[in-house]
Amino acid sequence: MTKSPPAPPALDPVRWLNDQPYLLLSLTALFWAGNIVLARHVGDHVPPIMLTTVRWFGTFLILLPFAWPHLKRDWPALRAHLPLMLLLSAIGFAFNNAISYWALQYTQALNALLIQSSGPLFVALWSLVLFGVRLTGAQLAGITISLAGVLTIILRGDFGALAGIAFNKGDVMFASSLVSFGLYSALIPRRPVTHQLSLISFTTGCGALLLVPFSVWEFSTGATLKFDSLTFATLAYVLIFPSTLAYLFFNRGIALIGPNRAAPFFHLVPVFGSAMAILLLGEQPRLFHLVGYLLVLAGVLIASRRASAGV
Repeated sequence: MTKSPPAPPALDPVRWLNDQPYLLLSLTALFWAGNIVLARHVGDHVPPIMLTTVRWFGTFLILLPFAWPHLKRDWPALRAHLPLMLLLSAIGFAFNNAISYWALQYTQALNALLIQSSGPLFVALWSLVLFGVRLTGAQLAGITISLAGVLTIILRGDFGALAGIAFNKGDVMFASSLVSFGLYSALIPRRPVTHQLSLISFTTGCGALLLVPFSVWEFSTGATLKFDSLTFATLAYVLIFPSTLAYLFFNRGIALIGPNRAAPFFHLVPVFGSAMAILLLGEQPRLFHLVGYLLVLAGVLIASRRASAGV
């Protein structure tokens, strides 16, 4: 009697997703695009520093039950690299998010999207300055092409509009958040070898603690949360998608393909933001949207090719 062949192992969706860097980074961009759109909409409901503090404390509490066994095991490695871990907490969670939320109270949508598209350049600059990692020709071409696509979308196909853009203090603040996150992205591959839940729970918890004094100061100025359905919906979205899931996905994506190949996925943020405006705000799609999307997609594909790895 012949034995039947063993049944193939069941597909584990979580394990499968964990090994899909392009999907992980694309979902990260989608979640962050929603975060930017929502933050501009609820600026008068949720003060920026308080929103960031609640965001990271909430994320830490959500992750802690799952991360605790890994944190206990990884604590010696985390403690041995404590200065780096505190720096990652400060630049990737505390400063970066608080200043970007704050900036969105002053800057226009066009300016914010334009500045957002410069994110890959800051990643490349920090990687070069700190570690001598140079962009390959394919990475530079991909970033340039996807940047052209972003500009096509946000300028509505009229590149002459660049001459009419006036930058204000909100623009400078928003740009500083990208400088900070570029440094975070360049440093992530140098983090201690730990489980990703250990890394994200440690940095979110420390980031929230670093923000507490500034949140107290903000409250003393009269800025308070408005407890209504919009505020609670905002906090729910921010805690789950652009915080918990996005940072897990982003860190894993960088671990798989490196910061320079991952950087062009920043350009998907304004692309997704434009699509959300069409779907949620009733804006009409135009030819420049299609042209911009195709350019961004081409740039991301070129820059993220395995052969273009410069890390």
